[in-house]
Amino acid sequence: MNLSRLRCCWVLALGSLLLWLSGCTTTPPLALVAPLVLPPPAPLLRVSQADTASGYRLDAASHLYDQNSSRIFKGSLPPFLYAIAVLQVEVDSLGQLTALNWLRPPLHAPEVVLEIERTVRQAAPFPAPVKMGRASYIETWLWDASGRFQLHTLTEGQTWVAWARDQTARIKP
Repeated sequence: MNLSRLRCCWVLALGSLLLWLSGCTTTPPLALVAPLVLPPPAPLLRVSQADTASGYRLDAASHLYDQNSSRIFKGSLPPFLYAIAVLQVEVDSLGQLTALNWLRPPLHAPEVVLEIERTVRQAAPFPAPVKMGRASYIETWLWDASGRFQLHTLTEGQTWVAWARDQTARIKP
């Protein structure tokens, strides 16, 4: 019986030694610290030096073009447009929208009304009208059937000359 007791003590001692030695392993490498991720910088507040509504309208139109460059109709517009819309836009001193007022919505194209409103809201904030305090301007949207547009303030015109020549040629005997 002594032998079995001695064997039991040896097993316990050896097990304790192994447990103790397993605690003496090298420390695992420190977990890599995730790199510090900074939020994207806040967009710089654009400023308009305009002191009239027409001057601010030019700055706002340029801002809308910058925000929607892939949706701008390049070149002269066709003679017949899908929709023409007139919208009054009001912004506060920081360029945040305060009101959108339809003066001439394209009633035959309610999807254009919704798209113009979405486009204007997504473009906010507009340039801050620092000299005016707040701004209100009216813009005419020239909407092509392709879904692309031009603003009257920055339009490249329409192809009336070629169209009128073609129509005149059809009328002549």
